[in-house]
Amino acid sequence: MTAFATVDYAKRDDGIAVLTLNRPASLNAFNIQMRDNVYEVLTAVHEDPDVRGLLVMGAGERAFCAGADLSEFGTAPSQAIARQVRFERDIWGLWLSMPKPTVAAIHGYCLGSGIEIAIACDIRIAADSATFGMPELGLGLIPAAGGTQLLPRLLGSGRALDLLLSGRRFTAGEALRYGLVTQVVTPVDLEATAIAILLDILHAPSPALAAAKRAVSEGQDLALPQAMALERRLAGTLATIA
Repeated sequence: MTAFATVDYAKRDDGIAVLTLNRPASLNAFNIQMRDNVYEVLTAVHEDPDVRGLLVMGAGERAFCAGADLSEFGTAPSQAIARQVRFERDIWGLWLSMPKPTVAAIHGYCLGSGIEIAIACDIRIAADSATFGMPELGLGLIPAAGGTQLLPRLLGSGRALDLLLSGRRFTAGEALRYGLVTQVVTPVDLEATAIAILLDILHAPSPALAAAKRAVSEGQDLALPQAMALERRLAGTLATIA
């Protein structure tokens, strides 16, 4: 295991790497140091051929990630500038371009940036005790790391606006009904379930997994004929490899 200031990073023998957000005293709130540490980990995952999949978790019993660290706002001229500093490194582009499958295992509070981290992953599993919410508008802000863009793509614009505009908190059961998570389990089963899902996915060859991810992520922003052409090109590259 490699310990950074705000995260832990471990590589398992089965090809799975585990990124643990590790600021439990602050409910794993996302700050500038965590941004830099996560960026280093994601870069390593991108480049390491021994890593075939990534599991993202939160340390402690209370939270996956309770959002941005508001204590940093007091050290900047304004909240907007504090957020700009936090997000000026393109960690989110690095996450979304990840060619390897990613699974978020969510427990406790998953708010604001916590949801944005989770929806940057391919699959989300939640403990039945998890609590979700997007509170940014109540602070006079809007999400700045994909919340207004990824949520509508995942849930549809109506449901996304409901959650964004109201800022209301919702349960793991609601998250399952909305399609934000794909499975709800007990807290004790959360990590094992997420690992089992990743191991099942990793039965497929890495090039096929990367191609499928690229087809979905790039294709959704194209007109259907261009998206179908992208799919054919990617399929052709796999046929060449085979």
